[in-house]
Amino acid sequence: MKYLVRDKIFAIGDDYWIDDEHGRHAFLVDGKALRLRDTLEIKDPAGRVLITLREKMFSIRDAMTIERDDQTLATVRKKRLSLLRNHYRVSLADGTDLDVSGRVLDREFTVERDGERVAHISRKWFRLRDTYAVDVATDDPDAALLIAVAVCVIRMAERERGDD
Repeated sequence: MKYLVRDKIFAIGDDYWIDDEHGRHAFLVDGKALRLRDTLEIKDPAGRVLITLREKMFSIRDAMTIERDDQTLATVRKKRLSLLRNHYRVSLADGTDLDVSGRVLDREFTVERDGERVAHISRKWFRLRDTYAVDVATDDPDAALLIAVAVCVIRMAERERGDD
């Protein structure tokens, strides 16, 4: 299933819809303004909070947490830097990891679990410059988590570049 994201609206306080490949609203990303730390909520179309993304305070390396029902579901950290690709590690609460690599700022990257691709983020499917898709490649029922991972790594890469 592909989810359509309109880019350049990741500012705190901005809200925007993520649509499914059929053009229906799938998730609302709600930026929380006036918070001590960077906070976003991913909601379903009815307005229920599915996932909360928070900047992790007082960490040695830049990190964000992905929470569900006030419990940490995952922590996203920058893994290492190379000249052409970004690498992030997503440590899930169940002890497994997701690896994120690619050109995050160009919106061309993959999310893998144990070497198997679970999501691909790409602008190639669209002619519009400020649009990209999150293609959930598996039958993973937790698309909200994979959307949250994409939003986190893009946010972290933009903050590192200085696009706050």
